[in-house]
Amino acid sequence: MPTVTWTAPAVPAWLTAPQPLTLPAPGRRRRRSFVDRTLDNASAVLRQALAADDTAADGLLQRLDPRAKIMALLVVLVGLALVRDPATLAFAYLAIVALAAGSRVPVLTYLRRVWLAVPVFTALVVAPATLSVVVPGDVVVELWTWDGTPEGLTRQGLTSAALLIARVACSVSAVLLLTSTTGWVRLLAALGILGVPRMVVMVVAMAYRYVFLLLGTVTDMLTSRRARTLTSVAHDGNGRALLGASAGALVAKAHHLSDEVHQAMVARGYRGRSHTLQAEHLRTADVLAVVVALAAVAAMLVVDGALGR
Repeated sequence: MPTVTWTAPAVPAWLTAPQPLTLPAPGRRRRRSFVDRTLDNASAVLRQALAADDTAADGLLQRLDPRAKIMALLVVLVGLALVRDPATLAFAYLAIVALAAGSRVPVLTYLRRVWLAVPVFTALVVAPATLSVVVPGDVVVELWTWDGTPEGLTRQGLTSAALLIARVACSVSAVLLLTSTTGWVRLLAALGILGVPRMVVMVVAMAYRYVFLLLGTVTDMLTSRRARTLTSVAHDGNGRALLGASAGALVAKAHHLSDEVHQAMVARGYRGRSHTLQAEHLRTADVLAVVVALAAVAAMLVVDGALGR
């Protein structure tokens, strides 16, 4: 019988050839691909959601009934809308931050989430109102001269801008404090008990659950793409084509996934109303919290009226 010998296949020359090490030019940062940035942002969203669940576990406000916190929040928001002096809003903001610290909410993260959004969008809205050509008044910062008349930032415009920014910051901080100290399921159940239409509660609940499923789908798509790519994704026509194809595939998956999510929720007994494992009962502390919110808002309005005279 002839002897069969097995010969290992030769390794391709391109695989064994030494490759030159290319380093980025000094002083220049390597541009990250949109795949890496999207994956990092998706992980950040998941980390924020997990951190929100942790902060909603124990603390000063966490012990209160969600219905009482929602009613107190409505009272506070109405009171903030009636304030006319920025100094009053500054004291109110400090009180909200102190309440967040007492509820064991990470203060730095809490402040960062508020002030990353407030200055950008609010400043774009109020910036024109600070100019004398829009809101006539006493010019405090002269920027140019028109026909011999100084034009620039006015005292009235800056006061109005500070009032609006402070009001938005206080309102966003109060709402964020509620969501940071209340579990999402308990919050939805409280909204349903307080009379919010069932359709609204169902849409909000579906949106909350669907966001994380969609985020997981995006993460899987981009992770598989990066695992099959030997080099970094270039920011050229091919990269844009990949982005467009991924967006189209994501829309198709999202449409199919939405039906599956709804069917899974209905199969598990969901009928448009959220339920919690623990029964919610209004206690004396909950009623007292609403009374304290009413008293604090009344005192804030009295102080604001005295400062405005």
